[in-house]
Amino acid sequence: MNLQHGIGEQAINKTIEQHPVIGEILQKFDIGCVTCGVGICLVKDVVSIHALGAEAEAQIEQEINAYLDSVQD
Repeated sequence: MNLQHGIGEQAINKTIEQHPVIGEILQKFDIGCVTCGVGICLVKDVVSIHALGAEAEAQIEQEINAYLDSVQD
């Protein structure tokens, strides 16, 4: 995944804490990081771990990057 602003290299729990919308995006694809008690996975690895396929991964990447663009304005 090619996520903006280094988000892909951050732990998912910290990312969701700072950007709850990213958790909502992941939940739409049945990725339950919001409720995970560990939360140390890197954002870039979270999607691939769930093996959703290239199309879903591209959609998630697009939605996260669009959200990040909107908060930078």
